[in-house]
Amino acid sequence: MKIYEKHITVRKEDLDSMNHVNNVRYVQWVQDIAEEHWITLTDKILQEKYLWVVLSHHIEYKGEALINDIIKLKTYVANSEGVRSVRIVEMYNSQTDKLLVKAETNWCLINASTKKPLRIPQEIQDIFQ
Repeated sequence: MKIYEKHITVRKEDLDSMNHVNNVRYVQWVQDIAEEHWITLTDKILQEKYLWVVLSHHIEYKGEALINDIIKLKTYVANSEGVRSVRIVEMYNSQTDKLLVKAETNWCLINASTKKPLRIPQEIQDIFQ
């Protein structure tokens, strides 16, 4: 499996009323890193031919992140079958390496023209292996 990583610094606008990262922001980061991973591994032809939509998110919050913390985001596709792909996203405090968030998202591949689900072709499965 191909792992994609990036680092982000927690900013004031990421915080909630308790001054730690808002849960909604974590969900946004899950979606953002999934899209970035797809874009880094594919060309414009595939990006225009296929789209991904979320079927479900399961997120475990294991710790808090505060202003100026540097978060390491790590993602990979754990499994692809039929029209569905399971992507894992883990977020760590990069200073302590403590796991803060673990998300499992079920994505569905769709045809960009018809907006109908598609079986994940081997060419896409190979991209993530």
